Amino acid sequence: MIFLSLILIIILLISLTLYIINLIFSKKILFNKNKITPFECGFSPISSSRLPFSLQFYFISLLFLIFDVETILLIPIIKNFQIYKLYYWIFNTLFFMFILLVGLLIEIYENTLKWLK
Repeated sequence: MIFLSLILIIILLISLTLYIINLIFSKKILFNKNKITPFECGFSPISSSRLPFSLQFYFISLLFLIFDVETILLIPIIKNFQIYKLYYWIFNTLFFMFILLVGLLIEIYENTLKWLK
């Protein structure tokens, strides 16, 4: 137990030392107006360099991630059919599907799946 505590203290000291060294020697970035504006041959910028980002794409990508993780989590459920009793397997599968269905219903309720408003 003492050995483990000693190792944790050493790790903490090493990481703290590296962090302090980084703070001391890091390059300080001063935000200058000329540095953060886009370069257009010395002229003032005509328009904003940042384009508006549609939140629909963000929501659709989150939805894709959720259902992608669902696919990954369904594979062990199918494999566990042989290991667990039928009652536990059905309960776990239905509980998992219920959670996904609630998430889908929330997406439908918030109109995230509608592209045109």
